[in-house]
Amino acid sequence: MAAQLKWWQDQVAYQVYPRSFQDTNADGIGDLQGIISKLDYLEGLGVTMVWISPIYQSPMVDMGYDISDYQAIDPQFGTMADFDELLAKANEHGIKIIMDLVVNHTSDQHAWFKAALADPTSKYRDYYIFKQTTDGQVPNNWRGIFGGSTWTAVPGEPGNYYFHTFAPQQPELNWENPALRQEIYQMINWWLDKGIGGFRIDAITHLKKDLDWASIEPDAADGMASVVKKGQNRPGINVFLDELKRETFDKYDCVTIGEAYGVPEADLARYIGPDGYFSMIFDFSYMNIDVKNVDEWFRGRSNWTVPELKDILFNSQRAIHAIGGHAANVLENHDQPRVLSKLVPNTADQTPTAAKALATMYYYLPGIPFIYQGQELGMKNAHRQSIDEFNDVSTLNNYREGLAAGMSAEETLASVNAKSRDNARTPMQWDDSEFGGFSTVTPWLPMGDDRAGINFAAEDPDQASVLNFYRALSQLRNTDIHRILVEGTLEPLNLGANVVAYERHLETEKVTVLVNLDNQATTVDYKISKILLNNLPTLTKANEQLTLAPYQALVVR
Repeated sequence: MAAQLKWWQDQVAYQVYPRSFQDTNADGIGDLQGIISKLDYLEGLGVTMVWISPIYQSPMVDMGYDISDYQAIDPQFGTMADFDELLAKANEHGIKIIMDLVVNHTSDQHAWFKAALADPTSKYRDYYIFKQTTDGQVPNNWRGIFGGSTWTAVPGEPGNYYFHTFAPQQPELNWENPALRQEIYQMINWWLDKGIGGFRIDAITHLKKDLDWASIEPDAADGMASVVKKGQNRPGINVFLDELKRETFDKYDCVTIGEAYGVPEADLARYIGPDGYFSMIFDFSYMNIDVKNVDEWFRGRSNWTVPELKDILFNSQRAIHAIGGHAANVLENHDQPRVLSKLVPNTADQTPTAAKALATMYYYLPGIPFIYQGQELGMKNAHRQSIDEFNDVSTLNNYREGLAAGMSAEETLASVNAKSRDNARTPMQWDDSEFGGFSTVTPWLPMGDDRAGINFAAEDPDQASVLNFYRALSQLRNTDIHRILVEGTLEPLNLGANVVAYERHLETEKVTVLVNLDNQATTVDYKISKILLNNLPTLTKANEQLTLAPYQALVVR
């Protein structure tokens, strides 16, 4: 079976949010030279694949996910020569570079959109989605993912509007136009010809919209309805995704990881089956367990339980295995709060031990683990005192939506503090200095405010640190259990309500993961012969029973 593995099926991935990773030119913004300077660090963490959030030219309304030139590096991050140097040096470290591909929309500063606005008869007008109304009102009642209408008036053209699923500064590309699609494919192939390892693909399930553009039943007091009901996973998207794969990815030995919100289980094989559109997709079902409604996360958090978390986690794995797919296992990313703050409800329990428990829970699941920068240090959410301290466009819009929905300013601020994307975007904590060793000047976004002992300088020499536990996870993965972890099957175990437990099987061998996600000790019936990894220095055993301390995690034979 090993001969059938593709290179990307045996990787440890790391996501860099470049703006917040390492600043080398004292402007408060991370840059490509900063990533280059940390390649030794990444290699020491066991990383073999690095996904870099967008570094393309952009006005940064949505922090780079609004691209004004797909084939230029934004000067904030450096130059194309810096990127080429990164690509070459990463290769020397055995690390593949994965770019972020954003082809659902561009920036309103992209040359195509500027041309579309300047000349209604230009071919570029059909690169985007424009609708003329006779009554001067917006074409329908669809609400954007960042709040407000999905339609913005075209300057100087009364009754004419352009469409955007996200911010008004992110006009939607018209994938119904074959000429537009060919331009996108040429750009993708240009990057792959450079030698990158592949792409993480943003918002890909939004490419197809219902072409009736009809208003639908409102789902809130604002009289609007979420755009996802008419512009996500819609019939016909397969035509675009089949062509995208055929014209680009199939021509290269590359990896593709789709950000594929809302893919029904019945369609999973089309996305990540043996001949699917992508190598993998991220599963957000358990990443969003903490919110009642993904489209209105400002309304508050859910009262989730560990049994629910286990069901979601294992059902996802079961569905992926059933279609012969491969999982991209992830706890954090640039759009999510810190997992320690999210999945450990009591602040007092948000300890290095708990961070190690969460790491153990996901790292050895079938598929490949993705580590988000700072996750390996046990970084936590930041707590802001005022909405003025936030940068994220989604947070600011959802704060306004919360107030408009009748929530108090205090309630809404508490909600965005818990869920804001800025939580993951605070600068990387390399040391305990004022700016965390990230920069010598005030960073673009304030540092986190729960930093004591949570930084590289403190954790690197401490064998009991979260950082060294992540290193140990990688080192153990590369021992004689490697094939079991890469090729083995998964069998969930029922050892208690708050214990996440599973076995990985290959032929006659197995490895077991046991994680107590409770702040109370719990006793389980399980016989072990050898402890491979323990996030605590001791383990209480009696006969064939184990007493797991609060947030204790084990990997055993």
